[in-house]
Amino acid sequence: MNTHLSSKAASSLCLPRPYGRRHNLFLGIAVLTLFVLPSEVTQAQMIVAHRGASEDAPENTMAAFREAWRQDADGIEGDFYFTSDKQVVCIHDKDTKRTGGKNLKVAKSTLTQLRTLEFGSWKHSNFSGEPLPTLQDILKILPEDKTFVIELKTGPEIVPLVKEILREAETPLEQILIISFDDQTIAKSKELLPAARAHWLTGYKTDDATGVTTPSLAEIATTLKRCNADGLGTQANREVVTKEFIDELRQGGMEEFHVWTVDKLDDAKYFQSLGACGITTNRPGAIKEGLGSGK
Repeated sequence: MNTHLSSKAASSLCLPRPYGRRHNLFLGIAVLTLFVLPSEVTQAQMIVAHRGASEDAPENTMAAFREAWRQDADGIEGDFYFTSDKQVVCIHDKDTKRTGGKNLKVAKSTLTQLRTLEFGSWKHSNFSGEPLPTLQDILKILPEDKTFVIELKTGPEIVPLVKEILREAETPLEQILIISFDDQTIAKSKELLPAARAHWLTGYKTDDATGVTTPSLAEIATTLKRCNADGLGTQANREVVTKEFIDELRQGGMEEFHVWTVDKLDDAKYFQSLGACGITTNRPGAIKEGLGSGK
């Protein structure tokens, strides 16, 4: 990223679309556009399908990711753990009880054991038989002009495994955004995969008695710097994430942010007005159409 650009300009460039092998050409056009178009023109937000198009298909399955592409999402987001035999698999929970029916601990199971289960019928019988996807499986259906948001649910020990998988798949790192609630995982990602963008994630808790919200602005800014994050992935809490909140973080050095999980159009428009570079949603088709982000 051009460090001479203002924070506002830099944020409008975050996660530019399309990605892939034509990335440099489009990035150059985007930079030129900053100096040609009027300042009030707003860039379209990247619409990311949360665990795939998970309103319509079972979360974190190939069906959900294919549905996201069918709905013309700009990116997909999935959650990842690794198994006892060091396979990186896509699942939100530490165990398989909620979506797989039987309670197996992911970290204590092999991929073969996990593949004895199916992860679709909990959503609808039409999806019966959906297997647990690996990171490699999803990379195979990643279009070259789309983004893959990889949420790492463990500590930093998963990062070398992810790095090797991305290398073997020859995936352009410009298509990858790594996210995690664990700042050490983000730091390791920036160390081992510096060409991939990385956002540290946070939600918010407000004490009913004192009205104090944690983490504070200062804590967020400090964490972003400490882990060398490229930006913030913030919970879509409108009471906390205000224009003043974003302005202060930008003054503290935050260059970009995305929000999760946004399923109402008025919320999406609100975060669009704040300059979010990405909006993660269970309803990518509807939100993209409502924001006028269609191609």
